[in-house]
Amino acid sequence: MMDLPQELIRLGAQAGSKAEAIAQVAALLTAAGNVAPGYAQAMLAREEQANTYLGSGIAIPHGTPESRHLIHRTGIAVLQLPGGVRWGEGGERVRLVVGIAATSDEHLGLLRRLTRVLGDEALVERLSTTVDPTDIQEALTGERPAAAPAAPAALPYSAAVTLPNPLGMHARPATLLAKLVRTHGGRVRLTRAEPDGTDGESADATRLMEVLSLGLTRGTLLRVSADSPELLAAVTDAIRAGLGDDLSAPGASGAPVRRAPDWVPSEVGATIEGVPAADGLVVGVTRQHAPRPLDVRDEPGDPAQEATRLDGALAAAEAELATVIADVGAQFGADKAAIFRAHQELLRDEGILQDTVARILDGHGAAWAYREATEARIAQLQRLDDPTLAARAVDLSDVQRRVLRHLLGLREVEVAAGDPVILLAPDLTPSDTARLGPDTLLGFVTAQGGPTSHTAIIARGLGLPAVVAAGEGVLDIPDGTPAILDGAAGRLYLNPSGADVASARERQGVLEREREAARAARFAPAATRDGTRIEVAANINRAADAPAALDAGAEGVGLMRTEFLFLERDAVPSEDEQEREYRAMAEALAGRPLIIRTLDIGGDKEVPYLGLAREDNSFLGIRGIRLCFERPDLFLPQLRAVARVAKDHPNVHLMFPMISTLEDFRRARAIFDRVREELGAPRVPLGVMIEVPSAALIAEALAPEVDFFSIGTNDLTQYTLAMDRLHPQLARQTDALHPAVLRLIALTVRAADRHGKWVGVCGGAAGDDVGALVLAGLGVKELSVSTPQIAGVKAALRARTLGELQALAGEALTQATAEDVRALVRPPQTEGATA
Repeated sequence: MMDLPQELIRLGAQAGSKAEAIAQVAALLTAAGNVAPGYAQAMLAREEQANTYLGSGIAIPHGTPESRHLIHRTGIAVLQLPGGVRWGEGGERVRLVVGIAATSDEHLGLLRRLTRVLGDEALVERLSTTVDPTDIQEALTGERPAAAPAAPAALPYSAAVTLPNPLGMHARPATLLAKLVRTHGGRVRLTRAEPDGTDGESADATRLMEVLSLGLTRGTLLRVSADSPELLAAVTDAIRAGLGDDLSAPGASGAPVRRAPDWVPSEVGATIEGVPAADGLVVGVTRQHAPRPLDVRDEPGDPAQEATRLDGALAAAEAELATVIADVGAQFGADKAAIFRAHQELLRDEGILQDTVARILDGHGAAWAYREATEARIAQLQRLDDPTLAARAVDLSDVQRRVLRHLLGLREVEVAAGDPVILLAPDLTPSDTARLGPDTLLGFVTAQGGPTSHTAIIARGLGLPAVVAAGEGVLDIPDGTPAILDGAAGRLYLNPSGADVASARERQGVLEREREAARAARFAPAATRDGTRIEVAANINRAADAPAALDAGAEGVGLMRTEFLFLERDAVPSEDEQEREYRAMAEALAGRPLIIRTLDIGGDKEVPYLGLAREDNSFLGIRGIRLCFERPDLFLPQLRAVARVAKDHPNVHLMFPMISTLEDFRRARAIFDRVREELGAPRVPLGVMIEVPSAALIAEALAPEVDFFSIGTNDLTQYTLAMDRLHPQLARQTDALHPAVLRLIALTVRAADRHGKWVGVCGGAAGDDVGALVLAGLGVKELSVSTPQIAGVKAALRARTLGELQALAGEALTQATAEDVRALVRPPQTEGATA
């Protein structure tokens, strides 16, 4: 129950009108620091929407949902008017005005207590005339305090911090943030910093929906305000550390990339294609799973009874989630269980509960009130530009359904008993996925959804193959249809022949044996069957990531993304700080190659504290080497740090991003040479990123002057196809195996070969098994991939001869589409496999 200090109670007051009474009770809340001065207008706006008269001479004015930002903390104030004041058009007279600053579910208890007061005429009369404020304190809080607690201070301490999380401030880090603040027992607000330096939207750090609705993406600059320096330090340190997220790679969702099927049936009735969400090959029958529509009607009841029903539904949902967290944590680990801890935080969200209670007070039923309060926020999340953050709308929908089921007295639909099935659904919530699990599911296909959703993450944790965004046609497939699901290829094959079913089952065994063999042989070189070596290195961001990469079989680091030293902090790292990180990386590799890429900021990587002008099309603006030329204050310290490390570590290489002209490279080289000579550093192998078409087209001119090329297939693909690789509708089409992209890569390799230089690839295509084969066939000598992909890429290369790879690459260059290129690759003939 909320506190009611005596300074928030005014006895024996007078008011000539309802507006005057509201102004007086709001003034009490303002003086105590509960609300901002404008809250009185918000209370009056609420009165225009609905009369807040409860009955028996008691009214409970409160603000509108839009006024939440005016509330600093939960609280109530009581204005006693012994002579009464007219309140509504019906002539009601109010003698007790209970002003509410609503930010939490504590209002449920207040509402129930007020309703009990309403039913006791003698108590109402006593409270309306008493001269002892403790009478009112006891009636509304259940306690008769000896002294009033002091009001908390404002938020005098603040600091700027840049959000480093690859997927932005999504539900799991926001949950950890709320827990941290509650553990310390203080108050924290997050305020988005606008490009012009002004404050933007803000949120209470303990209110999950407010935080999510800010739409905070990686690189967003925040002002963190707290009520103590200790809490401020704890929160800013936690944000910089990622709040439990893995900061090691952009887009750290673990979602599989689309690749050509390792296995293709020979005779099926139909093929459904979607977006890969979780790898695996399974054989079974389909089952449609449509959640029962929830018929929510507005059925008003007694406000106290409706509040009690809501309280019970929330408690039941909380208990269910506790069980889910325990089960998921025991079976699949704490990271998957954290998804449902985020659901608990959504369940407790003070803003949602505030709006729900307000609607109940306005005379609506609990189920309708909760649905309306959550529906508005689901729509708000869906409108966010960032697809990962927008996908969190499914999490809130999951929580909403859980609570509404309890309010409506419904059980969730169960999948019929029997053998596990391939589930087909419009979409699945994380709760669906965890609840159904491997005992019920072989895998699933959804019409909607995305590969970074919590549903997809749980599927990968469960080892269930999954395909999402397969289109509405998947919902027309009859139950019991024989099918084969290939999660890696994003395909569902319907009505396969008996021979295909047998072949698929055989392929399942082969895949398992291949995974085990690749892991066991991860330290062996990636040499083709006829002895040609292809170096397989790792793309990592910091020295701390190197041991895991080496343990996975990496032969060096083909791309150190130095921009993450800038993205994960609030100020430019000094030359000494950069040197320490580069030196630690070079030492961790123990002589293995280390390719350091200079700062690549811009495009999808923003660093607000640098004060860069916002561009309408940042991918075509000042990014990469262009930014370095514009900002020597950033470029020169970085070059000096690299040169200092190179004096002691000959394994250091340097490469420049976004080179589009020969002049770009010559200018960058000249700047580095001056720095190197000033420091007495030796010559360092210099390379350029081939990631814009112009660089590939002038590779013949670049090759004599560089030491190596490294192809960034992600950017090269988007610039070649004129498709933003982050665009939600176009991302599926930005396939680096498009023949137009492959021809640019082939041009680059031929130019390098003529001048005795080598070519690596550090983009996404290198970690795709099919891409690795084609690239090696084109003559690429080094593939730099994410750590989990190393063993698989090595194994794929060992299974072919160089001649086979060259023939594959030659044929790929003649194809018309990326799909045609992927169709060229079939699994190698190994014991027990079928083509």
